Amino acid sequence: MRRIIFMCLLALGTIGQVNAQGMPVYDNTNFISLAKQIVEAGKQTQSLIKTVNFMKEQKERIEKVSNVIKQLKAVRELARNNERLFDVVRGDVRDILNSPYITPDEISRVSQSFEKIIENSLEDLDFVQQILSSDYLKMSDAERAKVLKEREQNSKEMVAEIEQKTRRYRDIISFREMQDRINNRETDY
Repeated sequence: MRRIIFMCLLALGTIGQVNAQGMPVYDNTNFISLAKQIVEAGKQTQSLIKTVNFMKEQKERIEKVSNVIKQLKAVRELARNNERLFDVVRGDVRDILNSPYITPDEISRVSQSFEKIIENSLEDLDFVQQILSSDYLKMSDAERAKVLKEREQNSKEMVAEIEQKTRRYRDIISFREMQDRINNRETDY
């Protein structure tokens, strides 16, 4: 009994001074769950990166297709404009040149002006063929589409110019025809 009393007194006497030192206790299940969450987040991030890369590739492909479509539209429009030029030269210019109201020196000027437009048109077609058939100074599709659009605009201007010239020559012919009728009319006085 003495022993018990002594231990109780010893315990009561040291209560205020005793500090327990020891290792904190961690729950291993929390660490495992945190590690699993980090691994899952890594997998999701990796999946997102793959998706972003795939979307970038698709965007680049769509841009390439878009540029090719722009190029094709520009080439088609160039071909239409050149066809229009040739039709005008074949039909309307022939009518103008065959008119009796155009003088011989005017025939050479008319022919030369239309020939110059046709030569420019043919040069544009050759240039377009070079652009489309080779890398032409390593141009990107967007740059090639831009150049083709510029050529398309030039061909539209040539069509407008040739239509304006044919209109002007037709007006000259109709004026001279009217003048000839007035000068050669029969008078009944």
